[in-house]
Amino acid sequence: MIAIIDYGVGNLFSLTQSLKKIGAESIVTCNPKEIECADKLILPGVGAFGDAAKKLKESGLDVVIKSEVAKDKPLLGICLGMQLLFDRSFEYGEHDGLGLICGEVLPLSDYVSELKIPHMGWNSLEFVDNNPLFNNLRQGEYVYFVHSYFAKCEEGLSATTDYGIKVTAAVRKDNVYGVQFHPEKSGTAGLEILRAFNDIQAG
Repeated sequence: MIAIIDYGVGNLFSLTQSLKKIGAESIVTCNPKEIECADKLILPGVGAFGDAAKKLKESGLDVVIKSEVAKDKPLLGICLGMQLLFDRSFEYGEHDGLGLICGEVLPLSDYVSELKIPHMGWNSLEFVDNNPLFNNLRQGEYVYFVHSYFAKCEEGLSATTDYGIKVTAAVRKDNVYGVQFHPEKSGTAGLEILRAFNDIQAG
C-alpha cells in the first residue's frame, strides 16, 4: 500500500489514476495512522515552498514523514514534494525543508536567462548515478516538467536535465527518492518510474 500524503497543496487525481493503472494499491491520506501502516509514501505538491512547508509543520506531518523514513520506509517526493526533501528553499524568502537531503532550492531565473521561466514541457533525462526508479528506462527518456525553482543538491544526485544549465531532475539518498518532474504526466516513462517505486522493498 502506498500512502499519498495529502497536505492540501496538490491535485492528486492524476497520480492516483497512474498508480491504479500499474496495479499499485494506494490511499490519499493525511491520517498519521494510515501513513504509518503504509508500505511506501509519496509526497506530492504544487505551489509555493513556504506555504507547503508551513502546512506540513502545522499538521505535524513533517514529524510523521521523518519518523517513517527513519524506519527505512521508501519515500518519493514529486515536484514541490522533491524540493521539500531538502534543507531549505529561497522561494519568496528563506524557508526550512524536511532536511532529508542536503542542499538548497534556488530560483531558475538566477541561473537561466535565455529560456522561459517557468520551465514547462518535455525534457530528456541524463542518468548520473544508479537509481532503481530508472531500472526500466533508457538514457535520454523524456518526462514532463513544470517548475520555476530547482534543487542544488550536495548529495544524492541521480539524474539531470538540460535547461540552459544542468537542472537536478532526480535525487536519491538511501530510502528517500525525489523527482522534479511529474511521472503521472509523463506517459509510459512516468508509469515505469512509478512501477519501479512500487517494486522497491523497504529496508
